[in-house]
Amino acid sequence: MPLFGSTFSPKKTPPRKSASLSNLHNLDRSTREVELGLDYGTPTMNLAGQSLKFENGQWIAETGISGGVDRREAQRLRRRNQQLEEENNLLRLKVDILLDMLSETTAESHLMEKELDELKSVGRRRK
Repeated sequence: MPLFGSTFSPKKTPPRKSASLSNLHNLDRSTREVELGLDYGTPTMNLAGQSLKFENGQWIAETGISGGVDRREAQRLRRRNQQLEEENNLLRLKVDILLDMLSETTAESHLMEKELDELKSVGRRRK
């Protein structure tokens, strides 16, 4: 009985057969797709009673009412959202312009007050 050696030696597995037993590799591509069902179509799923399909890289609700909102209503809401975002951007721009005008007017007012104080002090010195 060896100290560091192992007496266990498993049998070698026989080599696999290289040729396939199936004749499906002899079929052309279109026949294989028909036979094996490789034409999957668009992926669809059902979540909480809403049926969705994957088209052009996006999940789209199938026709009909989906979650209480139909496709036309969703498009209308997207257009309204876009309009509101544009209006919001315009209003932000107006606020920025008004703040710039206010800061310019304030700076001019401070300069005028400083000039007026200087003129008053010059007038007092002459008297």
